[in-house]
Amino acid sequence: MLIGLTTFELHLPQARSLKEKRKVVKSLVERIHQRYRVSVLEAAHHDLHQRAEIAVVLLARDEVEIDRIMNGIRDTVDQRSEALVTRWDERVLEGVE
Repeated sequence: MLIGLTTFELHLPQARSLKEKRKVVKSLVERIHQRYRVSVLEAAHHDLHQRAEIAVVLLARDEVEIDRIMNGIRDTVDQRSEALVTRWDERVLEGVE
């Protein structure tokens, strides 16, 4: 069993308040979770209007499955016009057998 871990930062240039930011972030987090059935949350920059860090974790049998899911998540994030990806880090960790 392998663990896929991705963290990415977003710039939200249209967000003028935390309420506007949270609307975009919450929508994106829910969409990723529902579409890919992975664990996802806002991990940092909670009090900044135009910046967010999202973390995604999933379990898979092999790296091919992790790559397929992470590529899908990246496509989903890239489709959001109100959020620009400024950093994307992916890792694959060995899980407990």
